[in-house]
Amino acid sequence: MKSGVVSAASAALIATVAGVGGTLPIVLAAAQAVGATPAEASSWVSGLGIATAASALFLSVRYRMPIITAWSTPGAALIASSQGVPGLRAAIGAFALSAVLILLTAAIRPLGRLIERIPTSIAAAMLGGILLRLIIAMIEQVPHQPLLVLVLIVLFLVMRHVVPTMASLVVLAAGALLAWALGLVKPIPPLGVSALVFEPPAWDAATLVGLGVPLYLVTMASQNLPGFAVLRASGYHPPTQPVLAATGAASLATAFMGAHTSNLAAISAALCTGPEAHPDPAKRWMAGVFYALWWGLIALFGASLVGLFGALPPALLMTVAGTALLGSTASSLGVALGPEKDRLAAVGTLAVTASGVTLMGVGSAFWGLIFGLLVLGLESARSRLRGGG
Repeated sequence: MKSGVVSAASAALIATVAGVGGTLPIVLAAAQAVGATPAEASSWVSGLGIATAASALFLSVRYRMPIITAWSTPGAALIASSQGVPGLRAAIGAFALSAVLILLTAAIRPLGRLIERIPTSIAAAMLGGILLRLIIAMIEQVPHQPLLVLVLIVLFLVMRHVVPTMASLVVLAAGALLAWALGLVKPIPPLGVSALVFEPPAWDAATLVGLGVPLYLVTMASQNLPGFAVLRASGYHPPTQPVLAATGAASLATAFMGAHTSNLAAISAALCTGPEAHPDPAKRWMAGVFYALWWGLIALFGASLVGLFGALPPALLMTVAGTALLGSTASSLGVALGPEKDRLAAVGTLAVTASGVTLMGVGSAFWGLIFGLLVLGLESARSRLRGGG
């Protein structure tokens, strides 16, 4: 029994450290993109910690299965790559809209089915375009810090074959040591407990459409749906609507702390749903409890995490983020370009999304999705005309 508890605690710790260490730079890039101050960025991280801890604890205990939640990494990447967002308050309005849409998906079954009907190739192409912008940002750092960036890219390519789940964490730790040796690390602030900053939303129509709707779509398509798949592949049958309702409610509650969307985890969930978490599948829900405990600590010391990462050079953070997203980008592009009949629409979606163009104040992810669906619609109409002729 004791060994099972220890394995549950250690699996949850590994899932937490791997998830936070590899993707926190993406969240901080998102906070910077919308003009968040250090205090607001700390509140953002703490709010995500609260949402993750609360939802994972409630769902795991309520349904006696390891229902692992996390922040939306694709969502953070979307925010980080967005241009023209008029400040944090407008972004918070988009976060609130995304949470409300998730709650509506939980309450209205046809809405969930409508999201599932978006072609996988188009959704994957939109995600690929979002992630590609951050990988390009990493490459753009090579002329500025060639030794740091190139060494870490090579290290990541090696470590992903040795310890794939911890590769990003190894890159972060090695990069911090290398940056310190090169004299690139700023003074690290003292350890401090987080203070939450509550901000009223600004309901900017362009931001709601250009950021809020794509944030909802990438979270559903790239996080929640794969999260359910991981649980089902491990032999669990989570109730879809209550789970979405819990994550949507947690997201809405913490949106006003500056936190973007929370959702089901996929990779972190895989670390907590297998035999490594507990030999008895019926008792693996304990990993969700320990996972919530570790995330509670992140919520408590979010300010220290932000201060620590703020002392590191931007080139290091961009490299950690870029390498962490390489695998997801490759997978997304593989799915997007797989079906030959959807390939033209997928390439168009990818190109428009990756361009970063803003039209009428609305960001490129939305226009990429619209462009891809338009191309698919025209291709389908042409096929029907040919069939009729």
